[in-house]
Amino acid sequence: MDNLYFSIIEALIFSSDDPISSNEIVKAIKGIDGEDTHISIDEIENVVDELNKKYDAQNIAFQIVKVANGFLYATKPENAKYVGFLSSEKSKRRLSQAALETLAIIAYKQPITKPEIEAIRGVNSDYILTTLLEKSLVAITGRAESIGRPLLYGTTDEFLKYFGLNKLSDLPKPREIEEIMKDEDFLEQKQKILMNLLEETVENESNNEQVNNDQAE
Repeated sequence: MDNLYFSIIEALIFSSDDPISSNEIVKAIKGIDGEDTHISIDEIENVVDELNKKYDAQNIAFQIVKVANGFLYATKPENAKYVGFLSSEKSKRRLSQAALETLAIIAYKQPITKPEIEAIRGVNSDYILTTLLEKSLVAITGRAESIGRPLLYGTTDEFLKYFGLNKLSDLPKPREIEEIMKDEDFLEQKQKILMNLLEETVENESNNEQVNNDQAE
């Protein structure tokens, strides 16, 4: 393939905020160069493989990964924990523990109804489900055939993107999760995240106390 297409494909993936599929890349190239341009999905896959080999050989910090059936630039796994540490400090982007628990139940049990989710969690899930729907991490996928025909919930492509997965089968198995939980690096990272949360809580309480004192004066 012409080296020009290497650059074009690289530019298209680099400039895309969301995962871009092979079909979208083909459409973009043919939209500019003409419908008779010879470019196949297999050739795009090969270009991505070659680009990743080049990045690896040059010890570049990022790579192209397949997420939600599309291509996206991502930090290499060995650097992920450092980037994750910074991300963990941005509380607005974090999901609450309750949201993560609910999302995990939906991901592994989908399609699943709200009563089934609540039976597993033991608490009402109205607010959490609304939050996950607003974030487009879950979606209504239909209705169950049981009495009352309750709504069924499942995960979305946004869920795959959020967690850096290409497909649902990439979710870690329960045994793999147990191994991750025992990993020293994970435990150390978890401790740092908890410390950040504690510091944020203390800081917020201190700020609120100061505001109350100022108002009292």
